[in-house]
Amino acid sequence: MIKREDIIDYIVETYTIYPEYIFEKFPNYCVFRHKRKKKWFGLIMTIPRNKLYGEEEIKIDVINLKIHPELNEIVRSKNGYYQAYHMNKKHWITIDLSAVKDLDQIAGLIDDSFKLT
Repeated sequence: MIKREDIIDYIVETYTIYPEYIFEKFPNYCVFRHKRKKKWFGLIMTIPRNKLYGEEEIKIDVINLKIHPELNEIVRSKNGYYQAYHMNKKHWITIDLSAVKDLDQIAGLIDDSFKLT
C-alpha cells in the first residue's frame, strides 16, 4: 500500500512542485499544478470507499491523474484503477492508493500526467 506522503515526496523531488491545499471544505485534498501555467496534473483526495466500490463508508486516499484517452480503458482494467472521480472521465483516472503496492507502479502515470498538462 502506498501512502499520500510517498506521492507528495516523489512530486516534490522530481518536479519541485509542492501540494496546494485550496479547498476550504476539504482541507485534506491537495492539488499539484504547473508553476507557470497553473494547470493541474494531480489531485489527492480522501473519499468514502463506497464512491468507488459501492461498499462500506471507510475513508481511502485516491489520486486523480490525467491520461491519454486511448489508454484510459486499458489502465482501468487494473485492480484499484477507476474512471475519474469528479473529473473528466475520458481524460482522467482515479487510483485507489490502498490498491497500489509501491510508487513504481504509478510513477510513470504521474510523469505522463505532468507531461500531458
